Amino acid sequence: MSYDHNNYEVIDNDSNLIELSRSFFANVYKYMFLALSISGFIAYMSAKSGWYLSVAFTPTGFSPLGYVIMFAPLALVLLIQFRYQKMAFMSVMGLFILYSVLIGVSLSFIFLIYTSGSIATTFFVTAGAFGGMALMGYYTKTDLSKMGSLLYMLFIGMFIAGIVNVFMDSNTMGYVISFLGLFVFTGLTAWEMQRMKAVAVNTSLSVEDRKKQELMGGLTLYILFINLFLSILRFTGER
Repeated sequence: MSYDHNNYEVIDNDSNLIELSRSFFANVYKYMFLALSISGFIAYMSAKSGWYLSVAFTPTGFSPLGYVIMFAPLALVLLIQFRYQKMAFMSVMGLFILYSVLIGVSLSFIFLIYTSGSIATTFFVTAGAFGGMALMGYYTKTDLSKMGSLLYMLFIGMFIAGIVNVFMDSNTMGYVISFLGLFVFTGLTAWEMQRMKAVAVNTSLSVEDRKKQELMGGLTLYILFINLFLSILRFTGER
């Protein structure tokens, strides 16, 4: 009898962990899709209304406000990353939404360069690649931590090169960065899913901390999705 009782306890504990994980990832994807929806809407409206073109550019190139639009999301996401643990959840949520809006404004350029059809097609291609790597990261038994460290080093290098290329405006460098991005962002998606899988079943987290981790997970996947989308769009987008 005691064996059966203990066995039921194990099953019950396993069920609780499965439910914790399911709830965690449901919220992670909820926040990710919320951010994508906000950014997509803002990007489309800013471009089609002509507002982005009027404030971000001058006859000779980027306006001062154009540079602010380009770099403000970076400053904000660094603030979120370094301060979220000391902030209330609703404050982090507010910054998360603001970040989605700023990214939307900064992405307005794609509607000025590429056709709507190619943007939509690339979005679905990205969703397929992203989903496949997310599943692989979740279910693989291989430890991806070393791969993740290497990919983040490459990401930092790509990021620095991308900033330099803003001023150099080299098509060749742009294509090289995008090509590397195809591997870096798909790989990081798998690694982040494996990392979050461990966070999802951490029973020592408070309710507030769990909500923050779900939100930060959504933010991370959102950033990876956007960067993978832009990398693919560079090769598939019809101008």
